[in-house]
Amino acid sequence: MITRITVTALTAGLFLTTAASAQEYYLGGTIGYGMQSDSDNSGTTGAFTTGDIGDGSTIPVSAGTPYGWDTEFDGALVLSGEFGARHDSGFRAGVEVVYSQADVDGHSNVTLGGGSIGALDAASIAGSPTPLGVTVAQVVADGRGEITNTAIFLNGYYDFNRDGQVQPYVGVGIGYADVSVNYNPSGVSVIDDSEGAFAYQLKAGATMRLNEQWDVYGEYTYRATEDVDFNNRLFPGSLEIENESNVISIGVRYRFGG
Repeated sequence: MITRITVTALTAGLFLTTAASAQEYYLGGTIGYGMQSDSDNSGTTGAFTTGDIGDGSTIPVSAGTPYGWDTEFDGALVLSGEFGARHDSGFRAGVEVVYSQADVDGHSNVTLGGGSIGALDAASIAGSPTPLGVTVAQVVADGRGEITNTAIFLNGYYDFNRDGQVQPYVGVGIGYADVSVNYNPSGVSVIDDSEGAFAYQLKAGATMRLNEQWDVYGEYTYRATEDVDFNNRLFPGSLEIENESNVISIGVRYRFGG
């Protein structure tokens, strides 16, 4: 909570200060490679009875039983566009729209009630009365699905070496993201929904001035949202999914009236 309040206040202050006394406006865009962090998915179940666990028996599960698994993602294509304002003091502010999508590489370490259920027959979580002949671990290891983020940010920056050809900078942003998650291992729909969430980002980069109007720049961004919470389609229960990424990107910027 302290981090969220601090980032919000800092970004809003930088944006308002810069926008109110802007000396120059700009339009920029980037293309980048996103490294979506693994998600430690966790939640609690409703009351239900498993399918056949592989030996002809089933297990009653009480409401509120903890469960979860880990999800690994492939790299993501990340696109962004920003309209901003710049002040001679070095402060800069912008409104940025970001899109990213990372495919699921695979799921692992499925637990229920604090214990691993990876070795059980997949019928147990699919609700089947007869064994399916494959384990839970084998079914979820198949990486189908993706996580998609569409977000808008209010960013504040400070540019160093304002009069130089190369200008390092740091930035911070707050925003809102629509997070869409599809977990579909082995064609079994587990999560397929979207939710809005508070988002924030931290940036560091460098700008190279090409002429009076055009810049090129490269930046690193740490971007995250609050955990998103979805209903499980496979059995009763909700699941919180972590949503963090590290992005390396390159971009171009056009400055109006430079």
